[in-house]
Amino acid sequence: MVVFKNIFAIYKPKGPTSHDIIDRVRKITGVRRVGHAGTLDPLASGILVIGVGREATKKLNEIVAKEKEYIADIKLGEESSTDDEEGEKISLEVNKFSSLEEIEAVIGSFIGRIMQTPPIYSAIKISGQPAHRLIRKGKTVVLKPREVEIKNIKILKYEWPLLKLKVITGPGVYIRALARDIGKRLGVGGYLVDLERIRVGEFVKNNVLTAEQVKEVYLGKI
Repeated sequence: MVVFKNIFAIYKPKGPTSHDIIDRVRKITGVRRVGHAGTLDPLASGILVIGVGREATKKLNEIVAKEKEYIADIKLGEESSTDDEEGEKISLEVNKFSSLEEIEAVIGSFIGRIMQTPPIYSAIKISGQPAHRLIRKGKTVVLKPREVEIKNIKILKYEWPLLKLKVITGPGVYIRALARDIGKRLGVGGYLVDLERIRVGEFVKNNVLTAEQVKEVYLGKI
């Protein structure tokens, strides 16, 4: 179950933040130095890779740089202020539903190295503060596009207005931004309804641990 010493995969449910999971592991293990590789939003579920102890947390940057795989549910025909289910929704006037062929063509244009503007409600820091905190303080936030890599996108299901995708990415990709941009490219709007991260590098769903199991493995009891 362990790919690197004292680095583990935990399955984060919807609701808690990634930091909430870290706090729980700290309390259970009694180890203060705990970190994670790749934040999952509260509304997202799936694999959260954590490191317990100084040496493990130093290696997390290697994990962040690995491939990630997601199952993403997108709702077309609307936009969200946060690019996901949490935000304020705006319905767009749609005269024609997007065909599967149109969606396939648009999705193909996102595969490869692309420029992506992160969601303004994100943890990206501006002058030392996360962008989402500045927004909630009433500040104006403008984030610059940055180059990311999307390695593959597969349509799993489509029935207007819902689109289900499997997405494989390199580091730094925001699936919320991908959902938003697919909707814009189609001319109908779109936002992320649900997200599950099913793989981070070598870590997959069948090798995840609970926070309690992390303690047992860390102490060498498993």
